[in-house]
This record gives sequence, C-alpha cells and structure tokens, in this order.
Amino acid sequence: QVKLVESGGGLVQAGDSLRLSCSGSGRTLKMYGVGWFRQAPGKEREFVAAISRGGGNTIYGDSVKGRFTMSRDNNRNTAHLQMNDLRPDDTAVYYCAARSQILTAPLTMADHEYDYWGQGTQVTVSS
Repeated sequence: QVKLVESGGGLVQAGDSLRLSCSGSGRTLKMYGVGWFRQAPGKEREFVAAISRGGGNTIYGDSVKGRFTMSRDNNRNTAHLQMNDLRPDDTAVYYCAARSQILTAPLTMADHEYDYWGQGTQVTVSS
C-alpha cells in the first residue's frame, strides 16, 4: 500500500497562486493513478483533478478548468496541483488520493474508486 501526505496549503488572497504537493511512501506512487479532491465546510467532497500513472493524461473538475494544473514526478514519488487565480470558493481542505489501476485504465472522478487517502491540507482564500 501507499501512504500519502499533502503539503503546500495556506492562507492566500483572491487571485493568488498555490502549489500543493502529494508525497507517497511505501509502495511506489507510479503504480497508482492520483487524484485531488476537496471538501469545504458543510459541503460534499468534490473532485478537483486526476492524473494517469505515467502523467500523460489529466482530467479536471469544471470549477477549476483553466486555473488548476496537475502534474506528477514519479522519480520523486510526488504529485502536484498548481492552483492559479484562486477564488474564495476554492477554500476547502484538499485531499490527495491514489487509485490502484493498470497503466491504461481511464481516469475517474469518483471518490469511491480511490483506495488510499492523505490527511488533507487546508487552503483558505480571502476576498
């Protein structure tokens, strides 16, 4: 199995940028598809982005398309979420998740498809 730890969250102003990181330990992260989800107080968990095992394919939630970019570095066992033009409604706890999958498996936005989760990192965007 893989253990995931998120970092990079913080308090920023609207329009600012943040880069979140997800570090994997235990089994190598390159064996997993990786996704980012977020959950704001009183709201359901929301899909943000996902990336394939090799990093060649990505998908994004509608609310972040054009502003967020997901990448991964399998040599460093990490995945990243570059968040630009942040808005107050991006405020949430952001979670990294890993999904055991074959190399050619399609990406998924469904949180129940992911097998491992990190503890989350808080992102707060002030107006």
